Amino acid sequence: MDKWERRLASVAHAIPYFVLTVTTVLYTIFTQQSASERWFTYGVVAFGYAWMLWWFTLHPQWRGRPERMAVFVGGMVVFYAVLGMREHWFGAVSYAVYIYASEVVRPRWMFLATAATAVLATMSLFGGYPPEAERPAFWLLLLVFVVVACVFTFVGYVTTEQARLRKALLEENSGLQAQLLVQAHEAGVQDERQRMAGEIHDTLAQDLAGIITQLSAATPDDWEHRVATATGLARSGLAEARRSVHALRPPALDEAALPEALGEVASGWTALHGVPVSVTLTGSARVMHPEVEVALLRTAQEALANVAKHASASRVGLTLSYMEDVVTLDVRDDGIGFDLASPSAGFGLTAMRHRVSRLSGALDVESEPGAGTAISARVPA
Repeated sequence: MDKWERRLASVAHAIPYFVLTVTTVLYTIFTQQSASERWFTYGVVAFGYAWMLWWFTLHPQWRGRPERMAVFVGGMVVFYAVLGMREHWFGAVSYAVYIYASEVVRPRWMFLATAATAVLATMSLFGGYPPEAERPAFWLLLLVFVVVACVFTFVGYVTTEQARLRKALLEENSGLQAQLLVQAHEAGVQDERQRMAGEIHDTLAQDLAGIITQLSAATPDDWEHRVATATGLARSGLAEARRSVHALRPPALDEAALPEALGEVASGWTALHGVPVSVTLTGSARVMHPEVEVALLRTAQEALANVAKHASASRVGLTLSYMEDVVTLDVRDDGIGFDLASPSAGFGLTAMRHRVSRLSGALDVESEPGAGTAISARVPA
């Protein structure tokens, strides 16, 4: 309920008190009743104030409980029946019953209370059931009162229900927004975890594996060369770690285009592992979105790392192909291969697939024991 609806509701709830007060003042000024009759009327008025105050104003939480509100509106009808029959000035109090009936009781009882109040209002104007000469006018006025009262009460009921529905929808929308924020946060956290896992696997893990390989292979004759190579890998891993934390591009892409960066990665891998890598470019090279270039570079690094760890290959081929709307990266080796049907416990292929799928791409792997392995990554250009 917005500010204006709250104000309108406050005014509507104050009107019954205002109408009862004004009609009581008019009754006091113009009545010809005796003192005892007046005091009885004042007692009925006091009962009406107390009834509305206790059942409606002081206990707003009861408005959502149909049984209590049925008692409240029924009491208002009785109150109005007694008061309206004592003096026609109190006929205006029927407005209070219409307001309460349209807001707090169910439709069936709402129309029953409204019709009964319209009958009482008509009888109040005629001072009771009229003589035969006035009955045509009485019945005509009664029909008008009942129809008009029921129509306006129904309009009030529909307005109230729409306000409740809007409030419920707003609350539900607020809950959904909060839920979406939580889900977006959780998705962001999960995505960042996956990104960091991929970065660590593609950079730090490979550099650490290279360091271990170099130090394990060190001999008294070449230890200086091995240590120098391991030191270079450590520096490279540290630089990559810093860039990964800040989600920066790999240094190879900062200094060159993707084809040259792939050539640099291939040269470094060959120097480290002693296996030649041929790099082939097809199509016209062009600048692509940074995420596409990073994904392809990391895929090449991971594919070469898998060759070093598992393939026992004597040569590797790397092909970058630029097509009209797709760019592909193919990495082939002549190693021992593996059975695609066997479950893989490694993170490498999973990381590559995740990187490529984030860009609406696809990763295909072809291999069989003794026949080498081919990995093909395709992403929209």
